Amino acid sequence: MKVITPPRRWAPLRLHEVWEFRDLFRRFVARDLTLRYRQTALGVIWVVLQPLLGAGILSFVFGQIAHLPSDGVPYFSFAYVGMLAWNTLAATVTKISTSLIGNQELISKIFFPRLVLPLSTLGSTMVDFAVAFGMLIVILFAQGVHVGWTILTFPIWLVLLVLLGSGIGLGAASLMVSYRDIGYVLPVLLQIGLYASPVAYSVAAVPSAVRWVVNVNPLTGLLEGFRSAFLGRAMPSPGAIGWSAAWSVVAFFVGALVFANRERRFADVI
Repeated sequence: MKVITPPRRWAPLRLHEVWEFRDLFRRFVARDLTLRYRQTALGVIWVVLQPLLGAGILSFVFGQIAHLPSDGVPYFSFAYVGMLAWNTLAATVTKISTSLIGNQELISKIFFPRLVLPLSTLGSTMVDFAVAFGMLIVILFAQGVHVGWTILTFPIWLVLLVLLGSGIGLGAASLMVSYRDIGYVLPVLLQIGLYASPVAYSVAAVPSAVRWVVNVNPLTGLLEGFRSAFLGRAMPSPGAIGWSAAWSVVAFFVGALVFANRERRFADVI
């Protein structure tokens, strides 16, 4: 018999409950995938069109008009890799942050570990990444981009990116239950982050006087890592890797702890 008790004032992080409710987790993942492409004419094609259109626009603006360098690789490939990483982060943050208010009836009527619901959205995010990743391979082959041994490091950058996005999303989701303003602020912050991060330009293209601002951004090391993996560029410096990895891990655990300690209010407030 399982006894349900209310969490203490400072609730611990209970990641093990996600594994205990893994059947429910799988059902949420399947439901999310079904709802995502229901009643859409193009279906999964949208997953490919988004980074393609984004990379096309960015390569035209930054490559053709601004003539920024792309470190010796075709600018479209350069921009597509950046958009692939950015879209994964943005999708992780957006889906997790809206997972609670998008399932108000489940939250208010049924008991289950609330952490299962936001983390289940990672399933559709990974499916989207896999489809866009397949298109990336085609683009790199078509443009003659050589991929070296650094391709083996891309799972590391992907995990760190998902950890960072999950931490931000969990914190935002827990706050959005009480403050719906977060739903209006978050898209604006993501839009600012797109241009404040080296998604469509390299760090070398940033003037040296303000380059420290870009280097402080924890996304810089992750984006540079993605490009080193797929475009055969040099790996980020150990300092950049450590800085980005630390931010990703800390962001996840802080976001998850904030989520756990606000969980007791969800059913009453939502």
